[in-house]
Amino acid sequence: MQQRAEITEAEDCLKADEEDAAPLLNQQLLLGKGLCSARYCLALTLHFSLFIAYSLRVNLSLTIIAMTNGTDPGSLSNVSTDLCPDHSHTQPNGSHREFTPEVSTQGIILSAFFYGYIFTQLLGGYWSGMFGGKLLLGSGLLSSSALTLLTPFAAGLGAAYLTGLQALLGMAQGVIFPAQYTLWAKWAPPLERSRLMNFAEAGCTFGTFITFPAAAIICQYLGWPYVFYILGGTGCVWCVFWFLLVYEDPACHPRISAREKEYIVSSLANQVLGNSHGRSLPLLAMMKSLPLWAIAIAYFCNDWLFYMLLTSMPTYMNDVLHFDIRENGLLSALPYIGNWLGTIVSGLLADFLLSKHLFSMTMVRKLFSGLGMLLPAASLVAVSYVGCNYTAAVIFLTLSMTAISMCGAGFNINHMDIAPRYAGFLLGITNTFGTISGIIAPTAVGFLTSQDLLSGWRNVFFVAAALNLFGLLFYVTFGNGTIQDWAREDTALQ
Repeated sequence: MQQRAEITEAEDCLKADEEDAAPLLNQQLLLGKGLCSARYCLALTLHFSLFIAYSLRVNLSLTIIAMTNGTDPGSLSNVSTDLCPDHSHTQPNGSHREFTPEVSTQGIILSAFFYGYIFTQLLGGYWSGMFGGKLLLGSGLLSSSALTLLTPFAAGLGAAYLTGLQALLGMAQGVIFPAQYTLWAKWAPPLERSRLMNFAEAGCTFGTFITFPAAAIICQYLGWPYVFYILGGTGCVWCVFWFLLVYEDPACHPRISAREKEYIVSSLANQVLGNSHGRSLPLLAMMKSLPLWAIAIAYFCNDWLFYMLLTSMPTYMNDVLHFDIRENGLLSALPYIGNWLGTIVSGLLADFLLSKHLFSMTMVRKLFSGLGMLLPAASLVAVSYVGCNYTAAVIFLTLSMTAISMCGAGFNINHMDIAPRYAGFLLGITNTFGTISGIIAPTAVGFLTSQDLLSGWRNVFFVAAALNLFGLLFYVTFGNGTIQDWAREDTALQ
């Protein structure tokens, strides 16, 4: 009993120290000192690393339009003639038209990434917990870059080879996000967790924002193969900086200040992290955990909407709204600048609410998840009714992608709250659910729209909205923001 009382007293002291650190932390940030710290440098490095990762992931979504622009739309059976009028006058680049699969086959190719991606999610979480996040993330990024360089060669061989290469690319990228969570479990103080992780993950949407218009310009003036050569080469070069700049934890960093190291270590003292989870995992307890299931279900439903827009928005812009490839690249990218800004702002706001003790951790996660799932669903329903109103369609798509960014301060980082010791592995579990939706969604879009474009796209938007609402209800009911008993060190060792 005395030992239990001492443990409880120690935990109370750590919580008090964490609360005392909040004003000091806010003061440091106001003076601008915190932004030059080692942990913020890690956030910046991860921001650009995820920028590269998503550039390699999404380039095919737009480039496949240039690769297949020789396909005769009239060859598709039963396509509705009730389409928006063509308002573009610029013709896409006419070179390299030998790759011409049908619409449904394009959906399968775009889904192939996720077949490989799902294979390495759990492995990535397990390996990063054993060997560290730095090596695994850097290796995944380097492999992705090398495979991207081979994409034109695979496309020249045929659709089957391109599908296989996309699956390999997915396998390489499957370890990146679990490895990132393993790093943040050692670097992110609880009161800074939302802002640091959201800023890092904002690189995903910023990469999409830059890649779409850049790929469109490259396709038009150089030809689509150069998209893969330029982005793949850039990724290979960036990996050199990754291995030079990143350190596994504060203790390994040679240039971190003693004050910052002490602050990070003390703020994470009650997180019972250890150096890694080793080979031991409480799998049965994880399977029974409703808070973990809540995150997983929310991931599946929300990622359906996100990946549907990520992979298929350029196709919607091309097939329904008839934007030429330059307009397509610019307008497809526009929603992602809103997402980029929204991700950063929501992370800052979530940490502000926590530091001021205005809401509990659980309430903050549910609040941001609610906004990030309800508003995009409403925006997609609106898109289905605007018809050929180009301005309204782009506005609602932009609102949808901007609002979905709020999930970054919601269930997206909830793993760190309920089980920081196993954060990378849990991300592997929940991202597996999200990846399943990434597999199904682009293929579903291809089949739903292959017969009738307008009604098909309306069904696509309705399905995504309905799934988002279901995921939100499940998460609000069962989600939690406190460390679970099975995630504590003494329980894990039993």
